[in-house]
Amino acid sequence: MREIAILRRLSQVRHLRTRLTVLYAGLFGVILILLSGSVFTAISGAAQRQVRGELSASATVFDQVWALKSEQLRQGAQLLSRDFGFREAVATHDSATVTSAVENLRARLGIDLAFMVGADGAVIGAQSDRLDPHADTLVNALYAAEAPHGVMLIAGVPYQLVASPIMAPDLIGWVVFGARLDGAQLNSLEKLAAIRLDSAVAHKIGADWSIGRSLPPRTQAALNAYIADALSQDAGAPRTVNLRGVESFAMVKPLQSLDSASGSALLLTYPVSRAYAPYRPLLATIGVIGGLGLVLVVLGSWSLARGVTRPITALDQAARRLSRGEEVHVTAEGQDEIGRLAESFNQMATEIRERERRITHLALHDPETGLSNRLALEQAVEGLQGPLFVAALGVERFAHVRGAIGYALAAQVIQEVGERLTGLQPKGAVARLSTAVLGLAFQAEDADEAERLMERLLADLEHPVHVGGEAIDVALSVGLSPMETESGLAVERATIGLDQARAARRKIAVFDAEAYGDPASNLSLMSGMLRAIEDGHVELFYQPKFDLRRRGVHAVEGLVRWRHPVRGMLRPDLFIPMAEETGHIRALTDWCLRQAIVDQKLMAEAGHEIEVAINVSGRLLGDPEFADLVEVLAPQACGKLIFEITETAVIENPDLALTILDRFKAAGVDISIDDFGSGLSSLAYLKQIRGHELKIDRSLVVDLTQSQRDALIVRSTIDLAHSLGLKVTAEGIEEPDAFQLLAAMGCDQIQGYLIGKPQTLTDLMDFLRDDRGELKRFG
Repeated sequence: MREIAILRRLSQVRHLRTRLTVLYAGLFGVILILLSGSVFTAISGAAQRQVRGELSASATVFDQVWALKSEQLRQGAQLLSRDFGFREAVATHDSATVTSAVENLRARLGIDLAFMVGADGAVIGAQSDRLDPHADTLVNALYAAEAPHGVMLIAGVPYQLVASPIMAPDLIGWVVFGARLDGAQLNSLEKLAAIRLDSAVAHKIGADWSIGRSLPPRTQAALNAYIADALSQDAGAPRTVNLRGVESFAMVKPLQSLDSASGSALLLTYPVSRAYAPYRPLLATIGVIGGLGLVLVVLGSWSLARGVTRPITALDQAARRLSRGEEVHVTAEGQDEIGRLAESFNQMATEIRERERRITHLALHDPETGLSNRLALEQAVEGLQGPLFVAALGVERFAHVRGAIGYALAAQVIQEVGERLTGLQPKGAVARLSTAVLGLAFQAEDADEAERLMERLLADLEHPVHVGGEAIDVALSVGLSPMETESGLAVERATIGLDQARAARRKIAVFDAEAYGDPASNLSLMSGMLRAIEDGHVELFYQPKFDLRRRGVHAVEGLVRWRHPVRGMLRPDLFIPMAEETGHIRALTDWCLRQAIVDQKLMAEAGHEIEVAINVSGRLLGDPEFADLVEVLAPQACGKLIFEITETAVIENPDLALTILDRFKAAGVDISIDDFGSGLSSLAYLKQIRGHELKIDRSLVVDLTQSQRDALIVRSTIDLAHSLGLKVTAEGIEEPDAFQLLAAMGCDQIQGYLIGKPQTLTDLMDFLRDDRGELKRFG
């Protein structure tokens, strides 16, 4: 991980020369460290092996010295214990004679401690006052062992004791000889070793091991842990231990203890620093040589890196200039890799400039026609001066043309029209905005002048285009927008103006902001529709239907209205299409159905039995859950419920839609086919839906009294509906003449402003109560 961190830091160095120098020096340093580590490891291993060997040998020597000393003490003790006179003095309790005999023999043999212990525990000797506190321990130890010997701590000093029993003929005591295990004896042992090791006798006192001097708590704890671990495992194997802050090689040799309740051990230590001392000059020499080598490597690497990085620096500066779009050329020096790199860079710079030219061309031109694209038009507009307009010219029926002649020839048609437009308006900017829409930015003082200019251009543009040996007729529609805002928004408004022109079936239309409205604001209405339903801002208005056969109003159509607290009364065609797109139409229709049932009951309580019709979106004809709701609510109605749908509502999924319609009819709801004649009416769907009513769209009856053709279509539609068993309602009736004509044609119901406008339930109740006499004029 450390090496990875070093490489990461090295990669952050900005200058290659420095990185190369650091890299080479670092590699040399790593090699030097590895070499030094290997040498140190070898030296350390050799030193440790030597020290461990010497410790083991010293322990063996100590065993031999211990055995010889024990034998010497044992022979002296036996000599005295078997002396007849000495046994008699002991038997007669002649303490003076016993003490004199013990001291004389101790002096002759040169031992450190000699005394006699009676069978009763009495200690007799020159140093009996020192021994009395240990009398009980001595007696217990002497009685417990057949040949008593071992280490015992007397007055804080460890002694090697050997005892010989005094028999007369029974056991009457012991002669005990001892040798101090102090510094002098241990020093003699240290002198026998080949290395200058340190030795000490450790005696266990309570939970601690004592070596004759007080130790800091941390050192004492380390000593206790080490000796305990060494004695519990392999006491003959040297190990390292930290005593008094000094790392040392150590070996523990267990010693025979005269007192079984305590323990003794020989501790041999040798400081690690002392073991490495002979090798320090060699390590210092290696360090000096390595340091000098590192300096030489740094200087050599710096010199080499400077020669390598100079041309690379030149390439770096050239690359920066190239990134700014400047012309660059690097002079190649030499035939090595750097020289070849410079040649490759020059070739790359040339190819980049060529690719930039091609990319720029592709970014600003249409790939199919080679005409400028929308981005190029927006950029060109920013360079034009004076009052400007943007025109979006749409080729009509382009999809049919493309289907007939193919994509390639259709693109040639657009290209030809674009080139014509460029030739006719050389000071303007021409571009292809979309598949079948061309854009033109040009100067014009006002909208009238712009429209006149476009009319003149259309006269020349709508000549047939010859492609692939065929003459293709071209028809164009134009949307205009003044350049009052940024170019991108002007282009967008021009395309919207094109849509408005097509919707109004006009050749040219200027963008109408009021007609377009505010889509973002309208879309935000959807987030508040559910709250508006809960707060009572959504209402159900009713438009009466006049029954031509019963000569009165017996049915109404429920039309939803939204009283917005800020924007006022909102048109249904503003929020209902968005409700269909966002899925809110389900919640809105559920509310309308429930409210219609409530209002129908109120009208019934007022004495008016009225059929209530509500509009059901085609999206709900694929919603089985809505059908479940209808099956629950429809039986609660006190009168007839009618669902008005368009025949195109079943086109998306006919099987499911017809199944849902059958469930409506089974629940007692009549089906009215709305807006018949407004779109691509299909007699097949008219047959399949099997509704109860057919509503003729106002587009067929608006010119009913002026157009014989429209009258014939309406008459045929009424006859067809009656033949299929359908009741016919004509909507959008505003003229009495149309009323009379429809009555003569056999129409069943009339709906429109002539009868009544959409109104609240309260106004409808007043209408039904007060205006029945007024309705008699239609009779």
